[in-house]
Amino acid sequence: MIQNKPAVKKIMAVASSGGHWTQLLRLRPAFNHHQVFFASTNISNHYEVENFKFYYFTDANRKTFWKFFIMVFQLFRIISRERPSVIITTGSAPGLITLIVGRFFSTRNVWIDSVANVERVSTSGKLAKYFSDLYLTQWLDLEKSGGPLFRGSILG
Repeated sequence: MIQNKPAVKKIMAVASSGGHWTQLLRLRPAFNHHQVFFASTNISNHYEVENFKFYYFTDANRKTFWKFFIMVFQLFRIISRERPSVIITTGSAPGLITLIVGRFFSTRNVWIDSVANVERVSTSGKLAKYFSDLYLTQWLDLEKSGGPLFRGSILG
């Protein structure tokens, strides 16, 4: 009898620095048996994923709006070069922009709102609902019909 092995996916794991990055790294066991590469707004983060391909891209936020153009260009280059089948992010504006850019390449997207958002979904998370195929929160109290869904906590 032939057993079907799950299809290997090419995963782009993306997060800004700090807590978002820490939460993303906690997901590494879920990436076993898949081809994964990482992307972040902090070039020093590559030291934590030395055995994986790593891309750096410019950070941007509401206060540095003009940097969004640079970020979008860089993300288009990364995604067009790598052609991931799935993008996974643990939140933040750079993660949201990555999901949006990924849509241009018909990439499946997973948004995991940061565990830091205890009382409500983040602003980026509210927008991510419209661009993600799987829209998750890490707090059971924040789950609602239409998303986000609760499937556990990365840090829990």
